[in-house]
This record gives sequence, structure tokens and C-alpha cells, in this order.
Amino acid sequence: MADFPSKVATETSSPHSQGSQQGGNSLRGLAASVTIRMDLSFIRSIPAILMMAEIFLGMLQWALIASAPYTALPAYGWVLFVAITLWILTTILFFMILFGAQQNLSAVPWPLTVMAYHGIATVLYLTAFLANAASVHPYRFTYFYGHMAAAAFFGAVVTMAYGASAFFSYLDWKGDGGNAATGTVPT
Repeated sequence: MADFPSKVATETSSPHSQGSQQGGNSLRGLAASVTIRMDLSFIRSIPAILMMAEIFLGMLQWALIASAPYTALPAYGWVLFVAITLWILTTILFFMILFGAQQNLSAVPWPLTVMAYHGIATVLYLTAFLANAASVHPYRFTYFYGHMAAAAFFGAVVTMAYGASAFFSYLDWKGDGGNAATGTVPT
């Protein structure tokens, strides 16, 4: 019994880490580490669904504007700038939240930042939608009238999506996300 501690080897690990250690940089280990880092509950949430709608419909709007003669009216330059800029920023924000950047960048007040972003995006998209809708004339560009009218429609839908995202971001910033039964009581 005196030599018992020297013969005992303890190793604590999970089955996932053993598979990735034995296989080196295998695809299964890489996929497991990526899915562990992804916040899968975020994809099923209302803010994520709204952000995916903003990305898809925003891309559709700026594609419609870009396929028409947008240089004929200066207002379409503003619409295109807002649509492309916010599409890029929303895509980046979506992936940052999906992959948990808020845990790595804890110094950033994320609920306030996301709320401010969606509020500013709502105002910018509202101005772009109004500029787009006011510039649609059925007799000026008869061939591209449908493109511009559809872009104005999708601009209105994206504006409403950003407004809904701003509302849900405000609710997230305002409270802890719980209900009355699980909420904290200030002392």
C-alpha cells in the first residue's frame, strides 16, 4: 500500500476533448469547437430573427436600387449609402452576437450599444425610405419604376424591422429580461 499514489494516474476530460486530441485538427473537433462558441439560443430569439430579416431585406433593397439608374437622382445615393452601410454593420453585429463577442469584450455596455445602434439605424432608414419614396415617379423612369417602387416598399419593411429591433433592444437594456416572478427587487 505504500506505493499506491505512484501507480494512480488521474485524467479528467470530456469525451469531446479526447476525440479532438486524438484526431489533431480534425473537422469534427473544429466543428465541435465552433458550435460550442456559437450562441444557438440567440438564433431562435426574436431579435435574431429581426436581424436576419434586416440583413435579407436590406440586401434586397440595395440590390433593387443598384440595378436601376440611381445616379439620375441624388436622393438615391443617400438611399444606397444607408442601405449598404447598415447592411454591412448589421451583418457584423449579428455575427458578433452569435459568436459571443459580448463575453470577450466585457467593457462594452452591449445592451446600450445594441439599442443605440438600432435606434440610429431606424432614423437613418426612415430618412432613406422617405427619400426613396419621394423620388419614385411613374413617368420619369418608366422602365425602372417597378424597381424603385419595390425598393421603397422594402425600405419601409426594413425600417419597421429596425424599429422593432430598437424596441426589443430597449426592453433588453431597460430590464434584466425576466418576468415578475423571477425579477429582482431593488433594496
